[in-house]
Amino acid sequence: MPSLKKRSVLLAGHATSIALEPEFWTVLEEMAAARNSSLAALILTIDRSRGERALASACRVAALTYRSG
Repeated sequence: MPSLKKRSVLLAGHATSIALEPEFWTVLEEMAAARNSSLAALILTIDRSRGERALASACRVAALTYRSG
């Protein structure tokens, strides 16, 4: 089972860390590149639209949606 990879990002002026499997980070990086955006900007977009869902979960769902779409 792959271990989680933790990254720190700055969201709305607050530092936070997100732990995801490397495969999800790869897809999120692809998403950011496709949008000509930084990974941090992509995660900020995900954060703003996640509702009550945990940020790591929202990132996983975004990655899965991107890959299935």
